[in-house]
Amino acid sequence: MLGDKTKEIIRKAYKNIGDKLENFTPRKQQAYLIAEIAKTIAGEYSKDRKHIVIEAGTGTGKSLAYCLGAIPLAISRQKKVVISTATVALQEQLVLKDLPFLLETSGLAFEYCLVKGRQRYVCKHRLALACNTDSDTAQVAMFTEKPKVSDIKLLKRLNEKLSSGKWQGDRDSWPTPIPNHIWKHIQSDKHSCLRHLSEHTHCPFHKARELMDVADVLVVNHSLLLADLELGGGKILSEPEDSIYIIDEAHHLPDITRDHSSAMATVKGAIEWLAKVAVTSDKIGKLCKSQRAISPALKLADFTQELIADLQKVNSFLDANQQVYFAKEKQYRFENGIIPQNLKNLAEDISSTAKKALSEINKLYNLLMEEVKDGEVQMYLAEPLLAESGFEIQRLENLEKIWYMYAKTDSEKGAPLARWLEKTSSKKDDYLISASPIEVGFFLEDNLWSKCEAAVLCSATICALNSFDHFRKQSGLGNNDGTQYKKLDSPFNYQENAVLSIPKMQYEPNVSDEFTEEIIKKLPTLLREKQANLVLFSSYWQMEKVAEALRKKPKFKVQVQGENSRQEIIKTHKELCDEGKTSIIFGSQSFSEGLDLPGKYLTNLIITKLPFSVPTSPVDQAQAEYVKLKGGNPFMLLSVPDASKKLIQSCGRLLRNEKDTGMITILDRRLVSKRYGKDLLDSLPPFNRNIEY
Repeated sequence: MLGDKTKEIIRKAYKNIGDKLENFTPRKQQAYLIAEIAKTIAGEYSKDRKHIVIEAGTGTGKSLAYCLGAIPLAISRQKKVVISTATVALQEQLVLKDLPFLLETSGLAFEYCLVKGRQRYVCKHRLALACNTDSDTAQVAMFTEKPKVSDIKLLKRLNEKLSSGKWQGDRDSWPTPIPNHIWKHIQSDKHSCLRHLSEHTHCPFHKARELMDVADVLVVNHSLLLADLELGGGKILSEPEDSIYIIDEAHHLPDITRDHSSAMATVKGAIEWLAKVAVTSDKIGKLCKSQRAISPALKLADFTQELIADLQKVNSFLDANQQVYFAKEKQYRFENGIIPQNLKNLAEDISSTAKKALSEINKLYNLLMEEVKDGEVQMYLAEPLLAESGFEIQRLENLEKIWYMYAKTDSEKGAPLARWLEKTSSKKDDYLISASPIEVGFFLEDNLWSKCEAAVLCSATICALNSFDHFRKQSGLGNNDGTQYKKLDSPFNYQENAVLSIPKMQYEPNVSDEFTEEIIKKLPTLLREKQANLVLFSSYWQMEKVAEALRKKPKFKVQVQGENSRQEIIKTHKELCDEGKTSIIFGSQSFSEGLDLPGKYLTNLIITKLPFSVPTSPVDQAQAEYVKLKGGNPFMLLSVPDASKKLIQSCGRLLRNEKDTGMITILDRRLVSKRYGKDLLDSLPPFNRNIEY
């Protein structure tokens, strides 16, 4: 239960913020959110499932609400708050703005830190070795060939700033991009940069983890959260049972989980790197003083030979079936995920042998590590081999994962895995083997929802067609299991501040060429001079064709997504707006989310076409196939809800603050002519509508 003491702490913190801010007006929606989040985490709705899913429109102050609702409770119960976001922009906003503001104004005492993956940090010892030009042995061991003069200069500068404390050692905070060919040799590596080795105790990654241990609030991204859950939880972040998870931008979670759970590997490429595994094991065997390295090194050599032989059989099988799989396209998806029996048999053998090879290479790795700790092998000699074998361990883990996904028999109760092949045409022709789950709700249920202390999921667009059902099914949450669902409208006055216009159009988007020509004719009458215009397209081809036609008219200067960086486009756009000039941006779907153009920076939004996705990816095709197999309509059950969310996001670009005003024009008449159009329209905020008939 939510005790009186905690209630008072939350109330006082909210009052403190109001007292310190000029013109602060407590928002009903925000106060309601704080209370609902706190009550859910306290177990007032359910003691077992302390989960709440919130859709809160722009302007409701979500981040302040979930921080005030969760942090006091977490501290009183000695739990950590893990805030996970989908985008870097929101992470930066939380760490640089929202959390410092809360700490400064609320009177709450808490520690917070940004948690990044290990590979974002430099390894202090490896950097020092890389700079060691006096010892050719150490440097050649690091780089395999001597680095360029310019590379050495950069390495020395990095080392100097790190040693003097002027750089904290994370890649993102260095003022200029650090080239990949340098970074890969000096980044922290889980197989050699280990805390218990004296050379690595003070590496930036381990210092960052020390901060994490004392922090009450951890800010992470969805990918890092999923990486931790895949390892069983508590390996990178705090234990799920000791964590209150706040999943912001939660609408991205199912797709990111799906991507994270997928696997892929080439056939010939794998044969090539497997041939090098025996060389690494041989080097480790020679470097180790102990006789214990002999047996695993020999077994590993045998297992890699078995893997190579089986992969060559896979290659021969695909060569022989080129006409079956690649006669029309370079990609082939197995219908209902069912693969030929002989390929399944090979997959079982490869998966099983890769597991055995992993066991032996891990023995060699651990043996070398022991000898380094005991002082029998010098660290600078072991370092490149630890990194090399670590890299091979990761590749073997991936090889085992993808072939296990091909070997396993799908459960009749759930959706089959999507499995597909691709013929690559880079320098060498190869085959890419890929697999992905269609549904990921079970993974999130088993690894997150059933284990965590509490979870708050929020976004401005979680609902599709005014319902949580689509998201609930995608993310594995229950309907009657105690999970709370709250939909809060934005405090904006949509009726007064914005008009949604659907003008008369002769053609609908399914008549592609005529529709594009009509856009070219119609658009000049809709663009507003001396204002900020954003035109969103669902197709790059259409966007470029319309831009080309408009540029022939001297009146229109258009910035098109892809021709410059996003930052450059927005910078130019704002400069034009500040000078009172006309600005026109053409953008695709990626400009419909996360683009913040308040006030005068966007007053005229034009959406050319409803954002329906064509299921072109093998996973989307497999999902549609599965829905059809179950007697459902993929368009109504998948495409329409997805388009609803995207359309809400697109329209959400216009009003960013309570005083913003403007016009939204949608050129797709299917909103009026099709039966699903009414549902899409009704799921939008209550703009003042102007529909031409």
